[in-house]
Amino acid sequence: MKIAITSQNFRTVTSHAGKARRFLVYDLSDPAVPRELERLDLPREMSFHEFRGLDHPLFEMDVVITGGAGGGFVRRLATRGIEVVVCGESDPMQAVRDYLSGMVKPPLAHD
Repeated sequence: MKIAITSQNFRTVTSHAGKARRFLVYDLSDPAVPRELERLDLPREMSFHEFRGLDHPLFEMDVVITGGAGGGFVRRLATRGIEVVVCGESDPMQAVRDYLSGMVKPPLAHD
């Protein structure tokens, strides 16, 4: 299983998944020991806001965890069987652990 985390700074979970170009990718071959597999740093045209192609690195994921995502992003990934999880956790590894435990923190409220 592979999980991608939106992380524009490669340190925290960030929002605006449709415009995100940077992702931390975790491998869950052993769910007891999630490990960072790679970092995606995509060009602007590969953000989902811009992308209209058939092949995208996120299509290889099972789950995308983010701080915020619009309905279009969620629907586009759902058509490929990819779950989108919106959470309020800022630490990427903790967000993965929360997902695995079924205890995802709710997203932060925006004014």
